[in-house]
Amino acid sequence: MTAESTVPTPGPQPRDHGLAPVSVLPARTAGGFRFPLRRPPVRPLSPVPLLAADLCAALLGAAALDAAVRRPVLVGLLVTGAILLRPPTPRRTAGVLDELPAVCGRIAVVWLGLAAVVAAWDPGRALSARALLLGFALHAAAAGTGRGLVHWRRRVALLRRPRAALVIGPATTAQRVAAAVLRHPDCGVRPVGVVAGHPEGAGGLPVLTTGQEVERALIQNGVRAVLTVDPAVRTEQGPLLRALAESGCVVWEVDADSPAYEMRDQLAGFSCRRLEMGARRRGSVGKRILDVAVSGTALVLVSPLLLVCAAVLRLTDGPGVVFRQERIGKGGRPFTLLKLRTHRPVDEHEAATRWSVAGEVRMSRFCRFLRQTSLDELLQLWNVLWGDMSLVGPRPERPYFVGQFSQTYPGYAARHRMQTGITGLAQIHGLRGDTSIEDRARFDNAYIDDWSLWQDVCILLRTAASLVRSTGS
Repeated sequence: MTAESTVPTPGPQPRDHGLAPVSVLPARTAGGFRFPLRRPPVRPLSPVPLLAADLCAALLGAAALDAAVRRPVLVGLLVTGAILLRPPTPRRTAGVLDELPAVCGRIAVVWLGLAAVVAAWDPGRALSARALLLGFALHAAAAGTGRGLVHWRRRVALLRRPRAALVIGPATTAQRVAAAVLRHPDCGVRPVGVVAGHPEGAGGLPVLTTGQEVERALIQNGVRAVLTVDPAVRTEQGPLLRALAESGCVVWEVDADSPAYEMRDQLAGFSCRRLEMGARRRGSVGKRILDVAVSGTALVLVSPLLLVCAAVLRLTDGPGVVFRQERIGKGGRPFTLLKLRTHRPVDEHEAATRWSVAGEVRMSRFCRFLRQTSLDELLQLWNVLWGDMSLVGPRPERPYFVGQFSQTYPGYAARHRMQTGITGLAQIHGLRGDTSIEDRARFDNAYIDDWSLWQDVCILLRTAASLVRSTGS
């Protein structure tokens, strides 16, 4: 668990707290853009057709076995091995020649494994070299033919119904990439507009410069793909890209000017890669299950400790044991964060706009002990159990400072793509207390970009280990 993040008070205290804080990625807005959010996301390629092709190929290959060897158990082993070792389903429509080496290599492994099993089980009925080669040849030919038919049908479907796309970047570069993609309809992508800050030159696709124009193109053309043609787009147009991704679009980064050797996918000869813009990912249900299981169990275990801390706090510092404060959570939505009270703000203005410091003079010894051991954070397990927070995620902050930091530090607003947490990647790297807000935002975004359930488990374990040497907030 981590304590509250603190830095020195930024400048003089503002007097007008009545001003509305800057909203951070609200549910239906992002950087001034309003897009439909209820469109179903682009469905990935179904694995069923390729699975059926591989299954039929394995059964055909089993026909090459001698009648004495063609037992249900061995045929089952052959089919199971062929299915388990089949190449993964590609995200984009591929060609059979592109994957033929991988397919043949995996089929060869399956047949060699089957021959070893038969020889070990009954050496007198070991597969002959002729049967082994014939079975492999039939299996590989059937797999190549079946997968080729599946890929051909998918290419035909893309030619008939290409995905409408917007190209984002400098107008000149975006028009050039859009023209190249239009000259190659086999890509399955049909650019319908260019999004740029300033139109440059004439001709080509219409240039969209406002959020209203982008929204109109999105709805009228059924846009389901986005091509960014400049690395700066990810920073300059981050809110727009996230809004488009949340509306159901797939975002691709295209290298328009130089070879990008780390990118395996290609679009009309341009190297490209898919960008994950914080849309709902696989494993989010598992993250919630982990949160409920761990927070519920922890609350049961630490409830006696919480009662003792609350009783001592009541006796030493008077009434008002629980401290409630508004924080900003996922999507810019506010929620009430719970903590054990360690100090009393002078008024609501101070509570909302003043950074709390670990070594505050007004704190009693017991309150300072709660801060240093992070015991005051235990009540946030209720926030996790209720669903306002997660165990692991970016630390939530007050609306006033969220507005300030979102305008000052690039990428700070993007932290709210994911549920806020009690601890996170920034905290286990020492970014607590009087540390850089810019560094925290960078670590938080790196955590979101590379999120996995195992990473959450690792962060929780490292947080637990750090509690023994905690210095508080």
